[in-house]
Amino acid sequence: MPLNENAVRAELAAIVDPHTGSDLVAQGSVRGIGLDGDRVAVELQLGYPAAGWHEALAAEVRGRLEAMPGVARATVSVASRVQAHKVQKELTPLPGVRNIIAVASGKGGVGKSTTAVNLALALQAEGASVGVLDADIYGPSIPKMLGLEGRPDSPDGKSIEPKRNHGLQAMSIGLLVGEDTPMIWRGPMVTQALQQLLNDTRWDGLDYLVIDLPPGTGDIQLTLAQRVPVSGAVIVTTPQDIATLDARKALQMFAKVEVPVLGIVENMAVHTCSNCGHTEHVFGAGGGERMAAQYDVPLLGSLPLDIRIREQADSGIPTVAADPASPLALAYRDIARRAAAQLSLQARNKAIGLPNIVIQNT
Repeated sequence: MPLNENAVRAELAAIVDPHTGSDLVAQGSVRGIGLDGDRVAVELQLGYPAAGWHEALAAEVRGRLEAMPGVARATVSVASRVQAHKVQKELTPLPGVRNIIAVASGKGGVGKSTTAVNLALALQAEGASVGVLDADIYGPSIPKMLGLEGRPDSPDGKSIEPKRNHGLQAMSIGLLVGEDTPMIWRGPMVTQALQQLLNDTRWDGLDYLVIDLPPGTGDIQLTLAQRVPVSGAVIVTTPQDIATLDARKALQMFAKVEVPVLGIVENMAVHTCSNCGHTEHVFGAGGGERMAAQYDVPLLGSLPLDIRIREQADSGIPTVAADPASPLALAYRDIARRAAAQLSLQARNKAIGLPNIVIQNT
């Protein structure tokens, strides 16, 4: 076959994006193809942040193209562009925020908040602008996990500036009250507080706002589902049957309000003894995978039961920030790419007018 654009496009169609499960052509990542004699230039643009994968993807595409008959040299550029995606009916996107991702669990103690902050840090490490909203009014933990101190500023007495650390923008009721002050509030006060935290914070050009929900399917979750423009949800569970049973309820709640579930994160999947290296499935095995298969949603990844994750979160420097080159941090980054990739497949929201951010790697 003579070298032409169709032949190049056919070769690109044979390369599957592992984060979406779709090929580069079908998912619309091929932005341009140029031919000059025996030279080929290809421009790719992913719909999600993937700075950690750009170089590997460019190398794979370059190798495939240079193996084609008649190609002496291939030049490949890879960029990412985050778009705003569709939210629930009759809701409009939040100013300054392209996409809201809710992180939920059916029960407490599964490591949801730790997963949420590391997911946010991982999205940022992949090239996105990211914020975190702590929606757990009764038990806020984000300030401690992100090492945030002091009350946020209010330049006009009405709106509040998000606190910033590790490159993230963050807001929590824990920043407005004392660390030991209990929130003895009924449901309506809690939902009003959540809406104020969300709407009164001056979020600045976020690609993603990660909302850490309290466990369960109560007032906060219902408020979020009905009044907050959510683009997608991530469900956190452990492999334990009791945990996945409750996680199913959270998943079904989002399905009822037409918020797409981007996938499931299986936390505390396996423990490796630091002394002898013996591995053990403390909370059972395969629960997240079975749940993902039952509801036809992706298993975004499995994370180990590792003392370092807990220690680093308690210190105010979560794993992705504390040890960015570690296997644990890379696992979070892979999960972040997969979650954002699943969101990139959803319909876009054209009612938002933020400038586009391009993450370039050539």
